[in-house]
Amino acid sequence: MVLYTTPFPNSCLSALHAVSWALIFPCYWLADRLLASFIPTTYEKRQRADDPCYLQLLCTVLFTPVYLALLVASLPFAFLGFLLWSPLQSARRPYVYSRLEDKGPTGGAALLSEWKGTGPGKSFCFATANLCLLPDSLARLNNVFNTQARAKEIGQRIRNGASRPQIKIYIDSPTNTSISAASFSSLVSPQGSDGVPRAVPGSIKRTASVEYKGDGGRHPSDEAANGLASGDPADGGNLEDACIVRISGDEGGRPPEAGDPANGGQARNGAGGGPRGQTPNHSQQDGDSGSLGSPSASRESLVKGRSGADGGSGEPGANSKLPYKASVVKKAAMRRRRHPDEAFDHEVSAFFPANLDFLCLQEVFDKRAAAKLKDQLHSYFEYILYDVGVYGCHGCCSFKCLNSGLFFASRYPIMDVAYHCYPNGRFSDSLASKGALYLKVQVGSTPQDQRIVGYISCTHLHALSEDSDIRCEQLNMLQDWLADFRKSTSSSSAANPEELVAFDIICGDFNFDNCSSDDKLEQQHSLFTRYKDPCRLGPGEEKPWAIGTLLDQDGLYDEEVCTPDNLQKVLESEEGRREYLAFPTSKSPGGGQKGRKELLKGNGRRIDYMLHGEEGLYPDWKAEVEEFSFITQLSGLTDHLPVAMRLMVSAGDDEA
Repeated sequence: MVLYTTPFPNSCLSALHAVSWALIFPCYWLADRLLASFIPTTYEKRQRADDPCYLQLLCTVLFTPVYLALLVASLPFAFLGFLLWSPLQSARRPYVYSRLEDKGPTGGAALLSEWKGTGPGKSFCFATANLCLLPDSLARLNNVFNTQARAKEIGQRIRNGASRPQIKIYIDSPTNTSISAASFSSLVSPQGSDGVPRAVPGSIKRTASVEYKGDGGRHPSDEAANGLASGDPADGGNLEDACIVRISGDEGGRPPEAGDPANGGQARNGAGGGPRGQTPNHSQQDGDSGSLGSPSASRESLVKGRSGADGGSGEPGANSKLPYKASVVKKAAMRRRRHPDEAFDHEVSAFFPANLDFLCLQEVFDKRAAAKLKDQLHSYFEYILYDVGVYGCHGCCSFKCLNSGLFFASRYPIMDVAYHCYPNGRFSDSLASKGALYLKVQVGSTPQDQRIVGYISCTHLHALSEDSDIRCEQLNMLQDWLADFRKSTSSSSAANPEELVAFDIICGDFNFDNCSSDDKLEQQHSLFTRYKDPCRLGPGEEKPWAIGTLLDQDGLYDEEVCTPDNLQKVLESEEGRREYLAFPTSKSPGGGQKGRKELLKGNGRRIDYMLHGEEGLYPDWKAEVEEFSFITQLSGLTDHLPVAMRLMVSAGDDEA
């Protein structure tokens, strides 16, 4: 299949489209700015309350008449541009494919050579997130703003989180929680930075780490000097076990000495970089490790100069150069304390998983923001699909002003793509070409030259809460279109399998949760019998560690949750989740928001899903979830929590 690298089939149509959009854009931009002036966010309201001479309010008063006059003057040009733009959409392609050719040794070709379908297996990491990158006036309805700056910052954070080395600390003793439960700012001390011991709930595991100061996923030449084991890969390959620090269960939680040969690698103190610019949606503070140059890079470093619970000081020097921090993981020991049928790790993580392979995004509606996001992510992801969807009356029964908002990034080559628009959207949802994006990726090849492939489906369902029947229809279409896509793109037969299917993933914003009584119809859909949801026990019943992914919009800029680390700590407590996660709306009269939450059970609305299927995979392999994460790295930048899943594909007779 030929992947479309331009939105139009020839340069003439592209030029006409550029002219039409040049005529429309001034009117579009002025209308957006004018509306945005009258939709303040809670961040701006607090600034006004703190400063009676609030500059933004003065600018609004001065510039509103100017915006209005220019808007009226631009309307005739916008009308002419629309007359030219609208018929062009019938020839527009449903997506734009971008490939960064110069990826060096970490490119997709190198990744394909890593797995031959033999040996202990291969893990693949997937993530999905709703970014709310709408025109600024519409984004403000969700209490976020400054779409262009947010897009750039989001891209930087995702890239930095995914490209960091994956360093883990294994706690050998399940009874010694003084290290693993401590605040990360004083990791080797049995207490937090404020001197108060903190306990992480046993059902939720924590990963606190910072970005790695590399060049877009490539590792610096001085890895060994910075503490990585000498035998670890330095070519940007799989770094899942690149640096392992083991902490024994000795009383007091003594960390390993720098020269301890039992360690796979030696973690050293991170050096914080200088401050870097932040978007207005996220003011940098101490403790914010969401940006590369955060001051907390040294404050929350792996080794603090204290070497044990007795308060003795460790030896400085050797532990002072490493420009990243470790992931704190309670792994094998914690497995014995979880549900007996559950064999994978789950956590609330301050960062996107290291070595992220596939990224599925929703609500990347604004095309300028999509371009900024693409530019930031391309230094890590070689293959990207953006501007997915249709416009005008082409392809769907109603006029579409916005595309689907779907965005896909991959480290592995994309083989085939298909997009379908849901034809049954209502009201405001019908103005966007919400639909489903289907992708076939190649992740390896066998010694017999058989391709190893995987299928990924990304979708964004109807949003209006009362339209359960519409979402169920869309789930039916999602499955039917996927079956057609797999059939049309498969080149294998039972007698001569040219391709081996390693995984089948469905993810996205489903706009319903598994606990609300209003969503019972969707909860019982047949999709959940064909695909497994790692967070779900059954219809209406979640696993105890699963938490909601929709944040309470009114609290996005509270100090308690405005940084990744702070939001992570809040979500680790039941009280914090009830305060800052969105819960199902109550139809009963009376009672405030907080009072209603106190009566509700569960951990919030989980509307962002990551599902994996087992039907149609290569029968000699099995795909099992290895890790599942709720991610706080985008705090202050969107009203959703990203989720990530690591899937291990291995031979069926291998031990788990």
